[in-house]
Amino acid sequence: MTTHHMTTADLDVVLRQAVRRLVTGVAVVTVWHGDIVRGTTVSSVAAISREPLLIGVCLREESSLTEVIGEARRFAVNVLSTRQSPLAGWFADPGRPRGLAQFDHLEWEPDTFSGAPWISGSLASLGCHLTTTVPAGDHDLLLGEVVTARNGEGGPLLHFTGRLHDGMLRVLPREATHPPGQVATLGRS
Repeated sequence: MTTHHMTTADLDVVLRQAVRRLVTGVAVVTVWHGDIVRGTTVSSVAAISREPLLIGVCLREESSLTEVIGEARRFAVNVLSTRQSPLAGWFADPGRPRGLAQFDHLEWEPDTFSGAPWISGSLASLGCHLTTTVPAGDHDLLLGEVVTARNGEGGPLLHFTGRLHDGMLRVLPREATHPPGQVATLGRS
């Protein structure tokens, strides 16, 4: 469906459906500041820059996690694997215990830089220094410089059309990709 000649309500539905088709990884952002320990599930983490090595994380503007990270100036991002889908639900549940108790049922260790929990079994865990927070609509974009990291194994947990998906990846053969500089009509028979 195209967006020409639509009512505002119909256009809003189409635009939101289109944005939900962006495939994203799922992560748990954590922070430990003084006696405050928190974590939350996000599906909006992106590599922003290679020099310096920056990532971006979006959190709802009213999120108390944004405030704590702003005070701590440090946080961690745990990129979830397909085996960790229950953790995505756990850290998205507003009824889970507060503080350190929300980490009682899982294995983790503190990041050496941020002190925030690095969750065992994650595809990657990143310790970050908060460089900037930018208001972005109804969210805040937190930019963090990656200072420490640990890599794991497995396939990524993905978020697509409002649901979690197993991200076992298949690498396409070179001949399946479009060579640079070659003009072709793709996707048409």
